[in-house]
Amino acid sequence: MALDELKSAIPDYAKDLRLNLGSVIGNSELPQQQLWGTVLACAIASRSPRVLRELEPEAKANLSAEAYTAAKSAAAVMAMNNVFYRTRHLLSDPEYGTMRAGLRMNVIGNPGVEKVDFELWSLAVSAINGCGQCLDSHEQVLRKAGVDRETIQEAFKIAAVVQAVGVTLDSEAVLSE
Repeated sequence: MALDELKSAIPDYAKDLRLNLGSVIGNSELPQQQLWGTVLACAIASRSPRVLRELEPEAKANLSAEAYTAAKSAAAVMAMNNVFYRTRHLLSDPEYGTMRAGLRMNVIGNPGVEKVDFELWSLAVSAINGCGQCLDSHEQVLRKAGVDRETIQEAFKIAAVVQAVGVTLDSEAVLSE
Protein backbone atom coordinates (compact mmCIF):
# COMPACT_ATOMS: atom_id res chain seq x y z
CA MET A 1 0.00 0.00 0.00
CA ALA A 2 1.44 3.36 -1.07
CA LEU A 3 0.10 5.09 2.05
CA ASP A 4 2.22 2.81 4.23
CA GLU A 5 5.28 3.53 2.08
CA LEU A 6 4.65 7.25 2.37
CA LYS A 7 4.25 7.00 6.15
CA SER A 8 7.44 4.97 6.49
CA ALA A 9 9.36 7.60 4.52
CA ILE A 10 8.50 10.32 7.03
CA PRO A 11 11.52 10.93 9.29
CA ASP A 12 11.28 10.34 13.01
CA TYR A 13 11.52 14.05 13.82
CA ALA A 14 8.16 14.40 12.03
CA LYS A 15 6.50 11.31 13.49
CA ASP A 16 3.42 13.41 14.35
CA LEU A 17 2.90 13.79 10.60
CA ARG A 18 3.14 10.01 10.18
CA LEU A 19 0.46 9.52 12.81
CA ASN A 20 -1.69 12.32 11.43
CA LEU A 21 -1.46 11.02 7.86
CA GLY A 22 -2.66 7.61 8.99
CA SER A 23 -5.42 9.22 11.00
CA VAL A 24 -6.81 11.71 8.49
CA ILE A 25 -6.94 9.08 5.76
CA GLY A 26 -7.39 5.83 7.68
CA ASN A 27 -9.84 7.06 10.31
CA SER A 28 -11.76 9.64 8.30
CA GLU A 29 -15.52 9.69 8.60
CA LEU A 30 -15.84 11.25 5.16
CA PRO A 31 -17.51 9.11 2.49
CA GLN A 32 -14.95 7.45 0.19
CA GLN A 33 -15.52 9.86 -2.69
CA GLN A 34 -15.13 12.94 -0.51
CA LEU A 35 -12.10 11.48 1.24
CA TRP A 36 -10.15 10.33 -1.80
CA GLY A 37 -11.14 13.35 -3.90
CA THR A 38 -9.81 15.57 -1.13
CA VAL A 39 -6.63 13.49 -0.87
CA LEU A 40 -6.02 13.63 -4.63
CA ALA A 41 -6.76 17.36 -4.98
CA CYS A 42 -4.50 18.10 -2.00
CA ALA A 43 -1.71 15.86 -3.27
CA ILE A 44 -1.77 17.82 -6.54
CA ALA A 45 -1.94 21.17 -4.73
CA SER A 46 0.96 20.21 -2.46
CA ARG A 47 3.23 20.29 -5.51
CA SER A 48 5.16 17.37 -4.04
CA PRO A 49 6.02 14.79 -6.70
CA ARG A 50 6.57 12.12 -4.03
CA VAL A 51 3.24 12.71 -2.30
CA LEU A 52 1.36 12.74 -5.59
CA ARG A 53 3.14 9.62 -6.87
CA GLU A 54 2.32 7.70 -3.68
CA LEU A 55 -1.27 8.83 -3.10
CA GLU A 56 -2.63 9.06 -6.65
CA PRO A 57 -2.92 5.31 -7.37
CA GLU A 58 -4.95 4.69 -4.23
CA ALA A 59 -7.12 7.73 -4.92
CA LYS A 60 -7.72 6.53 -8.47
CA ALA A 61 -8.67 3.07 -7.19
CA ASN A 62 -11.21 4.58 -4.76
CA LEU A 63 -12.81 7.11 -7.10
CA SER A 64 -15.06 6.78 -10.11
CA ALA A 65 -13.58 8.09 -13.34
CA GLU A 66 -15.82 11.16 -13.02
CA ALA A 67 -14.75 11.87 -9.44
CA TYR A 68 -11.07 11.34 -10.32
CA THR A 69 -11.34 13.89 -13.12
CA ALA A 70 -13.36 16.30 -10.96
CA ALA A 71 -10.78 16.20 -8.14
CA LYS A 72 -8.03 17.01 -10.63
CA SER A 73 -10.24 19.76 -12.06
CA ALA A 74 -10.73 21.24 -8.58
CA ALA A 75 -6.95 21.36 -8.06
CA ALA A 76 -6.45 22.95 -11.49
CA VAL A 77 -9.13 25.63 -11.31
CA MET A 78 -8.28 26.53 -7.73
CA ALA A 79 -4.59 26.89 -8.63
CA MET A 80 -5.74 29.72 -10.89
CA ASN A 81 -8.53 31.13 -8.73
CA ASN A 82 -6.51 31.14 -5.52
CA VAL A 83 -3.79 33.28 -7.08
CA PHE A 84 -6.29 35.62 -8.75
CA TYR A 85 -8.66 36.14 -5.81
CA ARG A 86 -5.92 36.21 -3.17
CA THR A 87 -4.06 38.88 -5.16
CA ARG A 88 -7.19 40.94 -5.74
CA HIS A 89 -7.96 40.74 -2.03
CA LEU A 90 -4.43 41.69 -0.96
CA LEU A 91 -4.14 44.72 -3.22
CA SER A 92 -4.97 47.92 -1.35
CA ASP A 93 -6.97 49.31 -4.29
CA PRO A 94 -10.60 48.18 -3.79
CA GLU A 95 -11.41 48.87 -7.46
CA TYR A 96 -9.97 45.47 -8.41
CA GLY A 97 -12.78 43.86 -6.42
CA THR A 98 -15.38 45.52 -8.67
CA MET A 99 -13.82 44.39 -11.94
CA ARG A 100 -14.98 41.35 -13.89
CA ALA A 101 -12.60 38.42 -13.42
CA GLY A 102 -12.76 37.38 -17.07
CA LEU A 103 -11.42 33.91 -16.30
CA ARG A 104 -13.11 30.71 -17.43
CA MET A 105 -14.13 28.49 -14.54
CA ASN A 106 -17.07 26.57 -15.99
CA VAL A 107 -16.10 23.41 -14.12
CA ILE A 108 -17.27 24.98 -10.86
CA GLY A 109 -20.83 25.13 -12.20
CA ASN A 110 -20.72 21.68 -13.78
CA PRO A 111 -18.03 19.55 -12.10
CA GLY A 112 -19.39 16.14 -13.09
CA VAL A 113 -19.89 15.10 -9.45
CA GLU A 114 -22.05 16.27 -6.57
CA LYS A 115 -21.52 20.01 -6.09
CA VAL A 116 -20.82 19.50 -2.37
CA ASP A 117 -17.92 17.15 -3.13
CA PHE A 118 -16.36 19.57 -5.60
CA GLU A 119 -16.78 22.48 -3.17
CA LEU A 120 -15.12 20.45 -0.41
CA TRP A 121 -12.15 19.68 -2.66
CA SER A 122 -11.95 23.32 -3.73
CA LEU A 123 -11.95 24.42 -0.10
CA ALA A 124 -9.12 22.00 0.76
CA VAL A 125 -6.99 23.20 -2.16
CA SER A 126 -7.71 26.81 -1.16
CA ALA A 127 -6.43 26.01 2.33
CA ILE A 128 -3.13 24.81 0.88
CA ASN A 129 -2.89 27.81 -1.42
CA GLY A 130 -3.80 30.26 1.35
CA CYS A 131 -6.66 32.12 -0.29
CA GLY A 132 -8.95 33.51 2.40
CA GLN A 133 -11.51 34.82 -0.06
CA CYS A 134 -11.84 31.40 -1.72
CA LEU A 135 -11.96 29.66 1.66
CA ASP A 136 -14.81 31.91 2.78
CA SER A 137 -16.69 31.45 -0.47
CA HIS A 138 -16.47 27.64 -0.52
CA GLU A 139 -17.19 27.35 3.20
CA GLN A 140 -20.35 29.44 2.78
CA VAL A 141 -21.55 27.31 -0.15
CA LEU A 142 -20.91 24.14 1.86
CA ARG A 143 -22.69 25.47 4.97
CA LYS A 144 -25.69 26.59 2.88
CA ALA A 145 -25.82 23.06 1.44
CA GLY A 146 -26.09 21.68 4.98
CA VAL A 147 -22.51 20.46 5.40
CA ASP A 148 -21.48 20.55 9.06
CA ARG A 149 -18.35 22.23 10.37
CA GLU A 150 -16.81 18.89 11.34
CA THR A 151 -16.88 17.73 7.71
CA ILE A 152 -15.41 21.01 6.50
CA GLN A 153 -12.68 20.84 9.13
CA GLU A 154 -11.93 17.25 8.10
CA ALA A 155 -11.16 18.51 4.59
CA PHE A 156 -8.75 21.18 5.71
CA LYS A 157 -7.13 18.78 8.19
CA ILE A 158 -6.37 16.52 5.23
CA ALA A 159 -5.01 19.55 3.36
CA ALA A 160 -2.77 20.51 6.29
CA VAL A 161 -1.33 17.04 6.73
CA VAL A 162 -0.81 16.29 3.03
CA GLN A 163 0.92 19.66 2.57
CA ALA A 164 3.14 19.13 5.62
CA VAL A 165 4.12 15.64 4.48
CA GLY A 166 5.04 17.01 1.07
CA VAL A 167 7.15 19.82 2.51
CA THR A 168 8.92 17.43 4.87
CA LEU A 169 9.68 14.71 2.32
CA ASP A 170 10.73 17.15 -0.38
CA SER A 171 13.05 19.00 1.99
CA GLU A 172 14.56 15.71 3.15
CA ALA A 173 15.21 14.73 -0.48
CA VAL A 174 17.08 18.00 -1.05
CA LEU A 175 19.03 17.73 2.19
CA SER A 176 20.15 14.18 1.41
CA GLU A 177 21.59 15.09 -2.01
